[in-house]
Amino acid sequence: MTVPTRLRAEHLPEAMGLTVSAPRLSWTPPAGSTTQAAYRITASNGWDTGRQESAACAAPYTGPALDSRSRFEWRVRTWNTDEAGNETPTGWSQPMPVELGLLHATDWTAQWIGADEPAMARAGERPGYAFTKTFTLDAAPEKARAYATAHGIYELFINGRRVGDQQLTPGSTSYNTTLQVQAYDVTGLLREGANTIRAILTDGWYRGSFGYTRDADMYGTQTAFLAQLEVGSGTATQVIGTDSSWLVSATEITGADLMAGQRVDFRAHDAGSTPTGGKAPRVRAAVVRPGSFTQLAGPLAPPTRVTGELVPVSITRLPNGNQVVDFGQNLHGWIRLTQLGAPGETVALEYGEALGPDGDVTRDHLRPHDFRSPGAFLAAGQVDTVAASGAPGEVFEPRHTTHGFRYVSLQGLAADLAPADITACLVRTDMERIGTFSCSDERLNKLHGIVEWSFLGNTCDVPTDCPQREKAGWTGDWQLFVPTAAYLYDVTGFTRKWLRDVRADQWEDGVIANISPTPGPEATSAEFMAFTNGSAGWGDAIVMVPWEAYLATGDAAILAENWEAMKRWLGFVRTAAETRRHAARAAQAPFPAAHEKYLWDTGFHFGEWMEPDGPEPDLFAARTADNGIVATAYYRHTTDLMARIASILGLAGEAAALAELSASIRDAWETEYLDAAGHVTHASQANCVRALAFHLVSPVHRTTVTAQLAELIRGAGTHLGTGFLATPYLLPVLADNGELDLAYELLMQDSEPSWLAMVDRGATTVWELWNGIDGDGIPHQSLNHYSKGAVVSFLHRYTAGLRQAPGSAGWDRVVIEPRPGAGLTSASTSHQGPHGLIEVHWAVSTDPADGAVLTLTATIPAGTTAEVLLPGRPAAVVGPGHHTFLAAPGGDSTQPELMRSTL
Repeated sequence: MTVPTRLRAEHLPEAMGLTVSAPRLSWTPPAGSTTQAAYRITASNGWDTGRQESAACAAPYTGPALDSRSRFEWRVRTWNTDEAGNETPTGWSQPMPVELGLLHATDWTAQWIGADEPAMARAGERPGYAFTKTFTLDAAPEKARAYATAHGIYELFINGRRVGDQQLTPGSTSYNTTLQVQAYDVTGLLREGANTIRAILTDGWYRGSFGYTRDADMYGTQTAFLAQLEVGSGTATQVIGTDSSWLVSATEITGADLMAGQRVDFRAHDAGSTPTGGKAPRVRAAVVRPGSFTQLAGPLAPPTRVTGELVPVSITRLPNGNQVVDFGQNLHGWIRLTQLGAPGETVALEYGEALGPDGDVTRDHLRPHDFRSPGAFLAAGQVDTVAASGAPGEVFEPRHTTHGFRYVSLQGLAADLAPADITACLVRTDMERIGTFSCSDERLNKLHGIVEWSFLGNTCDVPTDCPQREKAGWTGDWQLFVPTAAYLYDVTGFTRKWLRDVRADQWEDGVIANISPTPGPEATSAEFMAFTNGSAGWGDAIVMVPWEAYLATGDAAILAENWEAMKRWLGFVRTAAETRRHAARAAQAPFPAAHEKYLWDTGFHFGEWMEPDGPEPDLFAARTADNGIVATAYYRHTTDLMARIASILGLAGEAAALAELSASIRDAWETEYLDAAGHVTHASQANCVRALAFHLVSPVHRTTVTAQLAELIRGAGTHLGTGFLATPYLLPVLADNGELDLAYELLMQDSEPSWLAMVDRGATTVWELWNGIDGDGIPHQSLNHYSKGAVVSFLHRYTAGLRQAPGSAGWDRVVIEPRPGAGLTSASTSHQGPHGLIEVHWAVSTDPADGAVLTLTATIPAGTTAEVLLPGRPAAVVGPGHHTFLAAPGGDSTQPELMRSTL
């Protein structure tokens, strides 16, 4: 019997340690069913919804009140109806456990503890500390839970065994307002008699060097650890919490930093007891530190884990003695090394994305500018070192740092490495893959693959811009890529967690910080980190990202939890538009025209960042530039989205007011930036793209602007000329406005700037610059920036032809409209939506009788309808099931019986 699958609580497949007292539950209907008519949920705590007449595949928990440590298992069954109205019940799903963590500050008896540091080293050279407690149990426990968090990065061990498989805990958050707590079931790790709990603590995001500026101590100058072990047997519970009775000692980690790397000397390993090597300080009592219990929160996102391992494709010994390991793929994480050399031999490992002329790893292109010394550069970092002790089974795995790399240069290792000696570990947030794509062109398949790898390499707890030089959660990057990401992976929890940080980092005046998590502008030494905040297209992420999460899931609660932050952002933008004028405009006319109160033309804006062949980006020049044509476009787009969001949230009055404001901004944009003939006055590909994508021009002018865009593209030798913000919209805008062939010409262009130039030059992830590896093979800037990879959304929605219908959310209504081009003969895509798996495949073949025939097959899940649009044929609307359609690729509707559908 078929059963519901993919049970989730708060959009998470694992719900351990939640701090939500009424979690949202959801499921996916059985494959092959028709329409859900009703559901019933039962839980181990006695909750039973009874039969609920509803097609919704989600419901809030409404059972007995939940509190700290509450646990229940829930399951669901549904009743489904077919086209004839016959109703069939499903079996019960597999149960899903849900367990709450510690909800209240009073639940904690543990204290924050740290190590005394009379003379603190500089960032990158600070050692790791071990915190240890030995205790006795009268019997092996029936139930045991550990709750832990840190100011820094911690690993937890019980009786010498690592607790769980999460990495880099407690994760990257806005530590000033939110600190994540991990909850672990440790019942099987404890025993009768003596037990030892031990934690390793390093700087991490809290006080290590971080970001482009390499600033350190941004959240604080002292690391700290907090843990509470609760052991239950019968009705008795024993609590072992961190306090001054814990012992602190040195570890084999002599330095750990997310940017610089990790240094390990196994000769200093203390194994939790008095060090014998003479290098580590004595074991001493931990120091109790002040700390807040009000900012502790459970998980919203899946944990960060090692989700894949790569073996070397080659190992080369260079004349200088270094051994260069090529893993064949640029990725994020670290290596695991089992060949450490002779005792006392120190091996350095340099991680990089490219090789220099000498065949060794180069990191020069990853060195950031030193804003303290104009013209100077900071170190690239990404260097680990290890010294062996000679103990059997010694393994080096630097879990307190991360790197972006394809290559590793091992220096100082006399023994020759074998492939089995070294492994690359892919470290990322453990999100489920829910989308696929393939087609008949292998270069496009390769492009899709490098985009996926680039995305995975930038999902370490937050959506980062790059995994090596910055590792920063730039709002603009995720705003651009989230529609693509949400198609390919279940990013809902990941996005919700990041949005919590964005809200926490919002300024009092409504400004959205460019980077989240961030400690605020006062914590960095670079002036640009302060004055660049509030940029159009970056700050608008607070509206655009929740909107995309809602479209992917149909969960309006995601909109509601961000609504107040959206309004504060819009308040900042509206105040700027209505009260300030750009100096150049004011110089031309002392009194503003009526439409100018709707122009956002002041403040700093990145604008169309990094346009090909454009001026070199200059942050300080942009401070006074007039980017009104870009900022006003986003002002219009954000108010338009917020009008829709308000309507969904039942705020009819606000929806009407926002719609009116959005229309006024649109009119003002057209008045200011369109000439009498209907041309965009600031002629650029990006401005024309936005004019069409954001509906800034009235219908009568769309043809003119489209022709202007096409002319600009042809004038650039059929190359794209868009920068950071407009590139994701370029091909869809062309396809939707009668220029499908031109869209495919740009997609298939193989000289720079283009996507396929990356493919042809051997990219395995998306480059920050179009010429990330130039024609001479020289690397430039980051080789792992996913934002330009948003182009693959065109492959999903146009090439394969699957998209959500207008007005749909949660994929309950879809449009299937393949739009082949560039000689493609087949394409396939799939997406696991909330209602089930949607699959589309088409292929063109030659039939002896009918000529060329396009055959389309589609699988539609329960609760979903699809409108199928094929060339030369009327639209067909179908429901759940497997369908086959035939059509003439060129739209020839004269051929009889060329289209049919089967269930």
